[in-house]
Amino acid sequence: MVRPCRHRLGEKLTAQWTAHLCGLCLALRGDHGQLARIVTNYDGLLISVLTEAQAERPAAGRRTAGPCPLRGMRTASVAHGEGARLAAAVSLVLASAKVRDHVADGDGVLARGPVALAARRVAASWDRAGARSGSAVGFDTAVLVDAVDRQTGIEALAGPGTPILAVTEPTETATAAAFAHTAVLAGRPRNAVPLAEAGRLFGRLAHLLDAVEDRDADAASGAWNPLAATGTPLEEARRLADDAVHGIRLALREVEFEDGGLAHRLLVHELPNSVHRAFGTVSCAHGTGPYAPPGIPGGPLPPGPPRRDRRGLLAGCAVWLGLACTCQLCCGTYEDPWTRESRQGPCTNCDCSGCGDCCNCCECCNCCGEDGCCSGCDCGCDC
Repeated sequence: MVRPCRHRLGEKLTAQWTAHLCGLCLALRGDHGQLARIVTNYDGLLISVLTEAQAERPAAGRRTAGPCPLRGMRTASVAHGEGARLAAAVSLVLASAKVRDHVADGDGVLARGPVALAARRVAASWDRAGARSGSAVGFDTAVLVDAVDRQTGIEALAGPGTPILAVTEPTETATAAAFAHTAVLAGRPRNAVPLAEAGRLFGRLAHLLDAVEDRDADAASGAWNPLAATGTPLEEARRLADDAVHGIRLALREVEFEDGGLAHRLLVHELPNSVHRAFGTVSCAHGTGPYAPPGIPGGPLPPGPPRRDRRGLLAGCAVWLGLACTCQLCCGTYEDPWTRESRQGPCTNCDCSGCGDCCNCCECCNCCGEDGCCSGCDCGCDC
């Protein structure tokens, strides 16, 4: 969900963000083997970012990693330690849940018995690995597993008139627990409550945006979608998404950070861009406005053609390995290994659609620079 643009991050924050991304990947490899690296994701590294942002000695959580093809065979300073291990544990358990969900739905090659059996075994091994990593840093992953199990039952009972927030609750609970535990790892227990609130709203937002982005594809394939199942209008989903973004911003004001520049950039500035991207609206307040109904300039784009058929788990993994070995994941434009959607590597991605001048729309107050101070911002850039 959080796909930052390096032009907005600046050199300093881009280096920090990359350090956490590489740290999560290496934590997965170091504790669970090469295959586990495929569950590396941008949202998971937020756990590592939050842990380091609260730490009294952030530099203690860094080490120099050896050359990697995704970095052009360069060494780099990467995050390591408890924050990266917690991020790895959360990523493994949630990836395991996603695999089981695809198996249950019979997606792609997972509809075949032998492949489904192999996928279930991989998912089970990730569950055990995530539990081990979580236990090593004092986090009980049972709260995540319970949330996943409850999600299935809630979706089975949901129908027209069911509050959409009843469907998002398990995701909210799981994310709240993960965010709150970063305060424990950083030795700042007073941060646990506001971080739990930020995590709860982040989980709500992730669930809502995923439902919005998958709406047309799910309708075409007949797959279950929370918005369609509960009859929630797109306008209501947008209202809830905007409220969640605002709530996260307020919750973070109560958190004591040692160096919260990157966390602030990702959770305060980038999340509104994620909402604009999902709803097809402009991502800069200097455009036609934050939201408008379909047919109005700045409103959602008309439904496009359904997405191409998704690849199965194993086929997607094979494509991912090919992209990784050729550095396209980092520096190129490529097709997502599983969904086939167009993607750009972090070294090339700029998703500033609507700005007109690629990320320069907020320079008048310097709130989007490396310091991320946001003080005295009056340019309407949603700081």
